[in-house]
Amino acid sequence: MLDRSLADWLTLLESRHPSEIDLGLDRVNQVWLRLLEQPRLQQLKPPLAITVAGTNGKGSCIASMQALLLQHGYSVGTFTSPHFLAYNERICLAGKPVGDPLIVDAFEQIEAARSEHSLTYFEFGTLAALVVFYQASPDVMLLEVGLGGRLDAINIIDADVAVLTSIALDHCDWLGDTRTAIAGEKLGIARPGRPLIIGEQDYPEGFAQLVADTGAEPLFVGTDFTHTAGDLFSCQLKTADGSLLIESLNGQGLLPVNKTLALQGLLAAGLVINAQDSRKAMSNVSLTGRHQQLNYQGIKVILDVAHNPAAAAVLASYLEPIEGKTIAVASVLEDKDWLGIISPMSAVVDDWRVAQISDSSRAHKGQSLLELLYNAGQAGRLDTSVETAFIAAVNSATAADRIVVFGSFHTVAAVLNLILAGVSSE
Repeated sequence: MLDRSLADWLTLLESRHPSEIDLGLDRVNQVWLRLLEQPRLQQLKPPLAITVAGTNGKGSCIASMQALLLQHGYSVGTFTSPHFLAYNERICLAGKPVGDPLIVDAFEQIEAARSEHSLTYFEFGTLAALVVFYQASPDVMLLEVGLGGRLDAINIIDADVAVLTSIALDHCDWLGDTRTAIAGEKLGIARPGRPLIIGEQDYPEGFAQLVADTGAEPLFVGTDFTHTAGDLFSCQLKTADGSLLIESLNGQGLLPVNKTLALQGLLAAGLVINAQDSRKAMSNVSLTGRHQQLNYQGIKVILDVAHNPAAAAVLASYLEPIEGKTIAVASVLEDKDWLGIISPMSAVVDDWRVAQISDSSRAHKGQSLLELLYNAGQAGRLDTSVETAFIAAVNSATAADRIVVFGSFHTVAAVLNLILAGVSSE
């Protein structure tokens, strides 16, 4: 086998499979079963698995669980997607991205095992994370669903606990065009007789029956466990023998509901947590691109990957009134409801700068972004790239203004790379 660097592997995987998204478990599961027969993965006790699905809030829930586990002294592996700056961000041990050699070694094992099976970029990455985790044997592995749930590659693992954060219209071409259909896909990660933690409170039609059909043991936020709101919040959690009240948790940054789901998910898994360590963990947890606040050349910048109407509504509610202007730098992929995203943001944005995402073949056309913006009664300008849109926004802003970058991981990553590179706005 040729010696390939991680960059070489990723270039190969991006071009090899005919479809970027190819839902289904048969191919990836057959390769995983072959991997489990290999001596390096045999005899190893699988880590406790917690799988997280949902339209929004998955990353925040997993980041909160990771912080809680580390604060309580548990070892943890975390698989998330996509990444912002480096592929290694997707596979973490003890809260840190693993090095290139571990991923390359996993890729080589997968390549040797896959035989006639063609795998997508995401499927290869999912299997790589599982290989890394099974070899490292952390106490817990946290697995974020990439798309949907039932047919997502992550679902080859029978999770000990499943978490469903939220249900909203997104990825309708793959998951269905109703919240009921989408809920059914996401609930596919649940397993009979095992805990299912549900964070959605606005249930779609038929939701109770969908949950019952899973055979799982559901816990619903708002009824089985609860939380308050505010900068300091409390939550009442269900335990195996009663309940646990944790007060004075940090409610800033990541949403209290997602932090509460994390706490309840760990308790449902049988893990031991306490109020003091939970408060410490929640006071420090943050996540790149989720309500992330930076200062760039004297201007306040907020980065948020909000890429559907529900997430945009949350972002809009998060933006408090300011004396100056709010300048949006935004772009989305072509399958996103751009008009639906504009709608909640229009009440808080004074000026829009849009541009076509340059590093994805699925980018929404720039001119169409602008036309739909005008159709919604919003003033805006089309720039040649997300980066130039951001620089133009910085140059037009005063110290009283703020810039909000949102719409896609690609959009936030472009600006984050620019900021970290120290690019001047002049």
